[in-house]
Amino acid sequence: MDWLTGIQRVINYIEEHLTEEIDYNKIANEAMCSSFYLQRIFSILCGITLGDYIRNRRLTLAGNELSSSDKKVIDIALKYGYETPESFTRAFSKFHGITPSEAKKDGTQLKFFSKLSVKISLSGGNLLDYKIVDKDEFYIVEKKEAQATDDQESIRTITEFWKRIKDCGTEDGLFDITEIKGKILGICYSNFARNEDETFDYGIAAVCKKDTDVPDGFKKSIIPARTWAVFECVGPIPDAMQQKWKMILSEFFTTSGYQPTYEMDIEIYTKGDRTSSDYKSEIWVPVIKK
Repeated sequence: MDWLTGIQRVINYIEEHLTEEIDYNKIANEAMCSSFYLQRIFSILCGITLGDYIRNRRLTLAGNELSSSDKKVIDIALKYGYETPESFTRAFSKFHGITPSEAKKDGTQLKFFSKLSVKISLSGGNLLDYKIVDKDEFYIVEKKEAQATDDQESIRTITEFWKRIKDCGTEDGLFDITEIKGKILGICYSNFARNEDETFDYGIAAVCKKDTDVPDGFKKSIIPARTWAVFECVGPIPDAMQQKWKMILSEFFTTSGYQPTYEMDIEIYTKGDRTSSDYKSEIWVPVIKK
């Protein structure tokens, strides 16, 4: 199943269950991937987080019902998953710009967030340089922190994570010990085995020898032998990587004959100014043939 088909199945499932509790692990099965990857892919391809999409669709339908029926605000609130009228009023007012009670008045203007629909269109035609690399297992020293699966929030917190590593001098230390000259790693782990919805682990790391001393606060890990699809990014971080990810998901994985293993993906960072227009980085994705 390609990404576009999987995302459409997820959207259809959500629309059919908007008045029920939605289990992210269950809808991830519709796309045949982990909850982590579903949320990441959805955000990159659709330009909105999965949670925001569900929330906006529920508040849209709630507004429609309030303006066209005599149902009580508390009944509508409970129907769309809000435990109290107060929490519903806060969310409703933020989305529509008016209170639920005001929405019941004739002629009141409401906002409408439409259902997403995946359509086949003429696209692509872009040059996407890549290489397929078979790599034996290798050792890394890394420090992990849990990050929110909300894409915008994780961009902020991962940026702060890197800043802390840089400010304390640890980043330079990683560049000193790395076995890949001038390159260190950022690793997104799927947490698939832990079956978590709201967080994933992100590690800052350097490739090392088996007997390398581990810096304080870090641990030694093994990245297993895998086949990797490797993509070069040029431009400021994080925008260059976000744009490249969109091309990878919407173009490469839909037509290349490869699919990710959903275990992790690795970002390769070089020394230099990451805000520069000519900054070079890489994305490594473990893949298997479809």
